[in-house]
Amino acid sequence: MALAQKIIPHYTYEDYLHWEGRWELIEGHPIAMSPLPSPQHQRITVELMVAFHNALKKSNCNQCKIYDPIDYKIKDDTIVAPDILIVCKAITKKFLDFSPALVIEVLSPSTAVRDRHTKYEIYQEQGIKYYLIVDIDKRSIEIYELSNSAYTLKTNNVLDFNFLLDDGCSVKVDFTELDWE
Repeated sequence: MALAQKIIPHYTYEDYLHWEGRWELIEGHPIAMSPLPSPQHQRITVELMVAFHNALKKSNCNQCKIYDPIDYKIKDDTIVAPDILIVCKAITKKFLDFSPALVIEVLSPSTAVRDRHTKYEIYQEQGIKYYLIVDIDKRSIEIYELSNSAYTLKTNNVLDFNFLLDDGCSVKVDFTELDWE
């Protein structure tokens, strides 16, 4: 007697649109993004958004905007929602359908492995110039920069960093004022 073949559903963006709650979809596999992030996670996310917002305002990067989680549709079966994105082109749809200039993921116990491996690979393949991984427990920010289609760790626990986001767009971000509490 043969074993019954397992049928594993493969979901798409069309399916994703009908789901309630917070989800990501990676290669057709749904990932629940609940419960909501911890207060410390949310706090450092706000701190980072303020730091980047202030740096963008002081720069010549009028075209670059910062966003908290929005749907980033990579392909029909892969939709992610990074903690923070910087986008330097107009978003004309209900989702982002092109690579942002920068993505930040704040690690949490339920996302750390996925952020460090799966999303790292996805963002690298999509050609996202900067990927920042924030570890609240270690109070560290790992800055990866894309070079020759591969990420290189530029620095960890940096005081400030100059990001070249787009043509002629340079942003120096001061991380010394972040409140990690």
